[in-house]
Amino acid sequence: MAKHNAANARIKREYFTYLKEAQRRDEGSIDAVAKALARFEEANGHEDFKTFHRAQAVAFKHKLDKQPAIRTGKPLSRATVNSTQSALRAFFVWLTGQPGYKSRLTYADADYFNLAETDVRIAKAVRIKPFPTLEQVHHVLSAMPAGTDIELRNRALVAFALLTGARDGALSSFRLKHVDLAQRRVDQDARDVRTKASKTFSTWFFPVGGDAFAIVEHWCQHLRTGLLWGDDDPLFPATQLGLDANGAFTPVGLRRDGWSNAGPVRKIFQNAFAAAGLPYFNPHSFRDTLVQLGEQTCQTVEQFKAWSQNLGHDRVMTTLTSYGNVAPHRQAELIRGMGAAKGAVGQLAGSVDPELVVQVLAALQSMPR
Repeated sequence: MAKHNAANARIKREYFTYLKEAQRRDEGSIDAVAKALARFEEANGHEDFKTFHRAQAVAFKHKLDKQPAIRTGKPLSRATVNSTQSALRAFFVWLTGQPGYKSRLTYADADYFNLAETDVRIAKAVRIKPFPTLEQVHHVLSAMPAGTDIELRNRALVAFALLTGARDGALSSFRLKHVDLAQRRVDQDARDVRTKASKTFSTWFFPVGGDAFAIVEHWCQHLRTGLLWGDDDPLFPATQLGLDANGAFTPVGLRRDGWSNAGPVRKIFQNAFAAAGLPYFNPHSFRDTLVQLGEQTCQTVEQFKAWSQNLGHDRVMTTLTSYGNVAPHRQAELIRGMGAAKGAVGQLAGSVDPELVVQVLAALQSMPR
């Protein structure tokens, strides 16, 4: 069985260029497409895409249903199968318009990569995501040591994530110049910061209480006055390694550059929660924590819109649908509370802004079904 097809490789390179330059897709999403195409080619014996037939799509679909995940050994999730099939369908739709393929392929053939509606609903179902409570994060911060520069950095990293809700990619690429302590603001400038979809926006520190701001303020002052670093130096520098007495590598301090990826950020979070005796919550889960805080704090539409923008969202509905799930225990409390308030049946509770209800219902009605 062939393991390479030169014609396929050439047209895939063209497609990846199209995704990057025309569709403005990032490297991560292009890698996912490449993985989906590699799966299909392997299952199809690397036959030329010009010979594609709908039967190949059906056969691949059945094979994917039986294929185990490498990491768990369990069948691939519906979400993985759906994303793989969607990537393949998009590729073959594009392929039907390319010279040398137009006369051989049809748009209808690409539709055979679609999953059954029931499988798509399972794949796209919104599930409860675990995230820490505000009290748990404050507990982690209080338990983190602060005796060395590395320990100060790690504690400030967790505190800064809570204050800003910044994603791990951004956390690993901030520079000192992006932080304005006087205004309690961080500028997520996509020219320097690895933001999602290269979006530029400003975030004012969320009112999370506790020692989070004091920890970040002390860290920034330590970098500027203690280490004499400047605006272009990293806010969270990478770890400097050296040799111990036994000739083994060991952390000895901080480098003058930042991390090249978010892996070290997640590792610091993992160690911090473990040391505090809590399950691991990744940096992104802090965004859910902040949304929950916003739902409890905001009293008007304008306030929640500002809260949503502070997370980098253009639309309030993104905040509500992607991060706004009510935790199960809180859901139970609210339902029981509504059941107890029998006299309020048919009326809006005084704490609910009617304008917000109208806007949410209008947005839901306008969403595609």
